[in-house]
Amino acid sequence: MSAKLIDGKLVSEKLLTSVKKKCDARIDKGLRAPCLAVVLVGDDPASAVYVRNKKKACEKVGIRSLSYEKNSKFTEHELLSLVQELNENDEVDGILVQLPLPSHIDENKIIEKIHPQKDVDGFHPYNIGRLAIKRPLLRPCTPKGVMLMLEEYGIDVKGKNVTIVGQSNIVGRPIALEMLLKRATITICHTATKDLKAEVQRADIVVAGVGRPNLIKGDWIQEGAVVIDVGINRLENGKLCGDVEFEVAKERASYITPVPGGVGPMTIASLLDNTLIAAGLRDE
Repeated sequence: MSAKLIDGKLVSEKLLTSVKKKCDARIDKGLRAPCLAVVLVGDDPASAVYVRNKKKACEKVGIRSLSYEKNSKFTEHELLSLVQELNENDEVDGILVQLPLPSHIDENKIIEKIHPQKDVDGFHPYNIGRLAIKRPLLRPCTPKGVMLMLEEYGIDVKGKNVTIVGQSNIVGRPIALEMLLKRATITICHTATKDLKAEVQRADIVVAGVGRPNLIKGDWIQEGAVVIDVGINRLENGKLCGDVEFEVAKERASYITPVPGGVGPMTIASLLDNTLIAAGLRDE
């Protein structure tokens, strides 16, 4: 068996086309274009690339973007004040504060300062809480993107054993809630898991999101399983790889996401979809 690749770039383009049509329809109705404010603090090169890509994507679909780039001396108090300004700005529909933040700033304080209806990253406790009680509003972007990919490829998770490797607030925990919404049976693995290999071996669907290259060996994958690799790691030779040993896993899985080109493009597309949804909430 050789797995079918889940093409995140293709699915993301489909979603972005839908977002653009809906943005155009808003303008045709006399409404303003959705607006996303992006805040970058510090000089992390990877974050700068992500922010640049988000701005380009906004332009492509007709979402207005505002950029606030601050140096690493920008204080927590100043950032909280900026977020509050954006909360109160009626022209702004979505606020994204690029993570990670410099060590002197408490990320949780910043996330909780963002108004829940402008929290297009979906990280605010209000939005996570809504997801937990089966009433999602603004869903965390990467997990949302994963679920949209599975849907696009006709992969039904209902009743399936899903093993999630990693328990982060960004990927592992919210994707577990997403899978529960679709009535999957979930197992979450973390550093205290006694036998990671055994947990992966019994999974119909494996979701990896820990940021450790090739942590999950390809021969652990059950024949015919679906593999969603959220990890993205740069090796010493400069190449990118995921958390799953791809070349071996693809010979056992039925479907697998490549790295790069799998989950990554869906995260940005989901962010823009959330911005459009946030604009709609403010129209009500």
